[in-house]
Amino acid sequence: MEQPRPPLPPFLTAADAARKVRLAEDAWNSREPEKVALAYTTDSVWRNRITFLEGCEKIIEFLEEKWRREQDYRLIKELWAFREDRIAVRFVYEWHDDQQNWFRSYGNELWEFDAAGLMQWRVASINDMPITESDRRFFWPQGRRPDDHPGLTELGL
Repeated sequence: MEQPRPPLPPFLTAADAARKVRLAEDAWNSREPEKVALAYTTDSVWRNRITFLEGCEKIIEFLEEKWRREQDYRLIKELWAFREDRIAVRFVYEWHDDQQNWFRSYGNELWEFDAAGLMQWRVASINDMPITESDRRFFWPQGRRPDDHPGLTELGL
């Protein structure tokens, strides 16, 4: 049985919604597909760019391939809006390919949660911008972004 993932909907305060966003960011920065998948219903539906997925097994496979391709991945998510069982997020992540070409990927996500706080629907629109290594802004050690690291607004992104 799937375990509840607080904070649970309905999201009544910006603090609760922002906490949900930060927990998602932390999981994605772990780059552990199985850990990330724990936040989704077993039949979760995704659209990620032009890829459509359904179910945790497909999500795990997708993330394994993503992080083989997108190396030294670092992500920041920021709450955009929320209402009841839905959250809108904007995000930026930096990564490089196997040729050491760096990119900054910008995007928006729309999330819908079930009563247990598991994401049942995710739509992500993402654009990649080539950058030089000297243009990078995300330098924390691999894993969770430190609490004192600026967010997207503070970085002007």
